[in-house]
Amino acid sequence: MSSKLEQLKQHTVIVADTGDLHAIQRLQPQDATTNPSLLLKAAALEPYQALIESIKQKHATDLQAATEAFAVAVGSEIVQQIPGRISTEVDARLSFDTEATYKAALRLIAAYQAAGVEKARVLIKIAATWEGVKAAERLEQQGIQTNLTLIFSMAQAIACAEAGVYLISPFVGRIYDWHKKRSGIDYQGAEDPGVQSVSRIYQYYKQHQYPTIVMGASFRNIGQIEQLVGCDRLTISPELIEQLAAQCGELTPQLTVPSLQERPPAMTEAAFRWAHNEDAMATEKLAEGIRQFAQDQIKLEALFS
Repeated sequence: MSSKLEQLKQHTVIVADTGDLHAIQRLQPQDATTNPSLLLKAAALEPYQALIESIKQKHATDLQAATEAFAVAVGSEIVQQIPGRISTEVDARLSFDTEATYKAALRLIAAYQAAGVEKARVLIKIAATWEGVKAAERLEQQGIQTNLTLIFSMAQAIACAEAGVYLISPFVGRIYDWHKKRSGIDYQGAEDPGVQSVSRIYQYYKQHQYPTIVMGASFRNIGQIEQLVGCDRLTISPELIEQLAAQCGELTPQLTVPSLQERPPAMTEAAFRWAHNEDAMATEKLAEGIRQFAQDQIKLEALFS
């Protein structure tokens, strides 16, 4: 019997959640994603030390330019190792500023193009605040495709679909963490709240024929991955990919597609904010995620100061 990884690839596109070139070369995923936390880890690796020194000299007085240059340089290296796309994240501190997020995305795309990477190989990663969704909508209308991250609520997922976002990343593991901390229950299988969240979003999109891709993210164990076989995409850490490659056992699609329905009226900003506010887990985890990414962004800037 083939490994669980090989079986998973038959039903779901695998994306590597890392900035480690060696891991990407070894695992050979379709796509790859980065974020400030992963870039911070990558900056400690030997292959990037000369690059960091070069960027320091070029952007000695502009930390924003330095960190964006590093993100694009890492992404440009990664995209040479994969057949698909690289996701590169906008500074999380811009999460509540539509115009600043939009302009940062344009800078990243321009930098990629200057490095010889076509915009069709890049996804701009943006936190799924209302402002982030509106910035993504503008970018999508210009042919720049986006990956809306830190998805915790149905309100976020619906707003992204209505905005024509190319792809969203619901965070399975962080949802699981929140519920486990409060209930003391180590959720397993289909009872896992993170798994249930992705399943609901996937079914809603298919039911209403939204083309937005659902990419489950932030996994804590392979049991969560096994419950989402058949999801459009899954972005998985190298450690869990290697566990899947080492294990055998039958995997079958777990997600079902319900009967088609007409789309509901478009969500207003007030409706979005209220629905998201009513979800305590989503409210807390979105804010926490933005803070964590912002903190790692600041640490990354410190490397270039």
